[in-house]
Amino acid sequence: MASSDVRPPLPAHASHESPSPPSGGRGKYAVKECFLTLQGEGAQTGSRAVFLRFAGCNLWSGREEDRAAAQCRFCDTDFVGTDGEGGGKFDGAAKLADHVAAMWGEGERRLVVVTGGEPMLQLDEALIEALHERGFRVAAESNGTLAATPGIDWLCISPKAGTEVVQRSGNELKLVWPQDGIDPEELERWDFEHFLVQPMDCAEGKAAMDAAIGLAMERPRWRLSLQAHKVVGLP
Repeated sequence: MASSDVRPPLPAHASHESPSPPSGGRGKYAVKECFLTLQGEGAQTGSRAVFLRFAGCNLWSGREEDRAAAQCRFCDTDFVGTDGEGGGKFDGAAKLADHVAAMWGEGERRLVVVTGGEPMLQLDEALIEALHERGFRVAAESNGTLAATPGIDWLCISPKAGTEVVQRSGNELKLVWPQDGIDPEELERWDFEHFLVQPMDCAEGKAAMDAAIGLAMERPRWRLSLQAHKVVGLP
């Protein structure tokens, strides 16, 4: 995939089956928050974007009492409920797409970043089509355990150790590092244009930064990605 206009295919390894998203989410959307900002991570860092964060995840409940037993234990995001800035429950793709468009305001080169939680639990083709009709390029950030919804313009996959990643193609692979149980060399066989390593936001921040820098130095296919929005104080 040479540009953001190319929509990533569904995974070629069809033998990997993913859990089905809850059917109740189709056409009705639970949004934790929705706001205008600059993309702070990955290959599109610095781009103006509307962030659309869906509630819910399939790897962690979002409750601190469940973190130790979760499949993803280092999440730094609140995705529980619909009480965040611009959040709420939306009945229909058109209403949610209008909400996103209102956040953007006037102007071209519209970009919406759909994230979570896990966005593939709710992101459907109807919403992607409605966003396209309003002039948006649709980017999505996923853990890869669910197949990507067709029609996404820019797909970022961030794999978590110990999970079954079925979406092994896209535009960028973002590896939060270090993670025991993940082999970067194995990930390099997946079909991505950009391979990014991002230090884990944790109590051992200096060690995580050193580990991420070390990986990028040792394996030149990987580029260091930082959370620039946190550096400059953006949400």
